[in-house]
Amino acid sequence: MNRVVSIGLALSVLALPLAALQDPVQTDRGPVAGVPGDNPAVRVYKGIPYAQPPVGDLRWKAPRPTTPWTGVRQATEFSNECMQVPYPENSPYYSAPKPKGEDCLYLNVWTAASTAKDRRPVMVWIHGGGYTRGTGATPTYDGGVLATKGVVVVTINYRLGIFGFFAHPELTKESDVHSSGNYGLLDMVAALKWVNANIAAFGGDPKRVTIFGESAGSSAVNYLMASPLDKGLFQRVIGESGANFGRAVLLADAEKEGVSAAAKVGASSVADLRAKSAEEIMKVQGAFRPNVDGWFLPDSVASIFAHGKQSDVPLLAGYNHDEGRTLAPWPANANAQTFIEQSRKRFGDFSDEFLKLYPAANDAQAADSHYDSFRDQSMGWEMRTWVRREIKTGKAPAYLYFFTRVLPGPNADRYRAYHAGEIAYVFGNLNPNRPWQDADRKLSDAMSSYWANFAATGNPNGKGLPKWPAYNAKNDPSIVFGDSISVERDVNKSALDFFDRFFTSEKASSGTR
Repeated sequence: MNRVVSIGLALSVLALPLAALQDPVQTDRGPVAGVPGDNPAVRVYKGIPYAQPPVGDLRWKAPRPTTPWTGVRQATEFSNECMQVPYPENSPYYSAPKPKGEDCLYLNVWTAASTAKDRRPVMVWIHGGGYTRGTGATPTYDGGVLATKGVVVVTINYRLGIFGFFAHPELTKESDVHSSGNYGLLDMVAALKWVNANIAAFGGDPKRVTIFGESAGSSAVNYLMASPLDKGLFQRVIGESGANFGRAVLLADAEKEGVSAAAKVGASSVADLRAKSAEEIMKVQGAFRPNVDGWFLPDSVASIFAHGKQSDVPLLAGYNHDEGRTLAPWPANANAQTFIEQSRKRFGDFSDEFLKLYPAANDAQAADSHYDSFRDQSMGWEMRTWVRREIKTGKAPAYLYFFTRVLPGPNADRYRAYHAGEIAYVFGNLNPNRPWQDADRKLSDAMSSYWANFAATGNPNGKGLPKWPAYNAKNDPSIVFGDSISVERDVNKSALDFFDRFFTSEKASSGTR
């Protein structure tokens, strides 16, 4: 039987002093001064450099340590966004455009610590955006509310698109580790090294660092958990709607994509590309994504976890009910017949079983099956696989969630519990542009408390919160964040089990690992 608990809870927020850290705060490169947050107990440090600007000859190279500065650096304004094409104004992910540039490797800190001796848990947020968009300065990612719950919050920028994930044979050859293409991920490692060296000065505990992210940010966190380059730099992991247990991109394939992309702008060499402006580079089209480069990623994520070589740390992961409503809208010209035809082409011998799980007796049912199958294939299977692989080959506990709350507003029927909809609840930033209800505010209070508790102890549970059981494959428990908070078994189990079988067969037939 499911255990449903009302989210009408009186969840307490940590009582905080009204005096935050005294400026300047000394980092290993020089002192910084911040600004008050929306809550007077919180101080914010914006635009702190964690690596040299990756410009000129440093374009498409691993990040280099920043140069020390003299005097107090005023950390009062957010930095440039990394180069990107912004979301269109009609996108639910749109935010007001900000200055952009290659000089963008900066981070931001929110802290309510009163002294450097507080040693509060640290949460490092890695933004989503398909590895092509986003910034740590997005208003939804403001860390003020989480900081009032006793954690120090860090948000970062990292190189995006062609600047962050461009592989090329020349770049591989010039690399002393024979690798190219994962510069954005290496930026994240550099930011974690900065946190390890400096966060104590902001009242944080470098031995209690949680990396967390959503969408591409969650995918990146999954890569970071798999990589050997950052072991010991974090002690907990939270992934929201994104992981990489499906097919992996190999370095050789990424290099071919890079050569093709360079040719499209008439560049015959990396030197030609480095001579071009950032705006010219942005015109280069291609699918630039992380790859198995033999250095940051010695093997596929699936293989690394299968052999127990990941960072064995507590994991909290989950996904949303309506992931595809924004990521894969039902095409205007689609119908039940096209859904059936595409399903048979994609799933072959498995298509009869697929169509029993996702029926298409009419166009409306086919549209629902389209969205449900996208969710289960692209997100649900990945996130359940992640927690299952961790508890199978590691010793740390894992926790699984399913977010179903429909965000209120004029597009509620269209988007429902959409991809990234949970972020506002996690950060406690329910912006004033929606008609939020008490249920939303209470759910946000609960979710942000779970996340902060997990950062503190590796266990999300705490006083006044419904019990969230650790995951095990036999009972298959998830906590469901919806109109109420419930603990449910076997969420979408038959569908996720189907994709287990299908992907296992697909990998066996292709010879991939």
